[in-house]
Amino acid sequence: MEITRLDEAAPYAAANHHDMVALRLQGHDATATDHFWVGLSHFLPGGGAERSATPIEKVYVVVDGQLTFVTDDGEHVLGPLDSCRFAPGEARTVENRSNRVASMLVVMPYPPTA
Repeated sequence: MEITRLDEAAPYAAANHHDMVALRLQGHDATATDHFWVGLSHFLPGGGAERSATPIEKVYVVVDGQLTFVTDDGEHVLGPLDSCRFAPGEARTVENRSNRVASMLVVMPYPPTA
């Protein structure tokens, strides 16, 4: 078993995000996961992620607070323990429109190797 204590989780830079701190909980340099990694993102009020899409799927789980996801089919507000899956290539914007910090787990597979 590999344990990552929150107090020891290393921050990482997430491209096209603002007013947000991301911590690596599992995978990459944190633990030896084979197929996926897990991060914890804390969005300040007004924080978010610019519109983008990745070639791999991803799952988001809102842990605390409220986040708005803007997709091609509209706006979706998620609260504690709500989750969503984005298919490969599906674009989204993430916005914290509240006055509270919002926290979200990010679960993504590693990109395929050539």
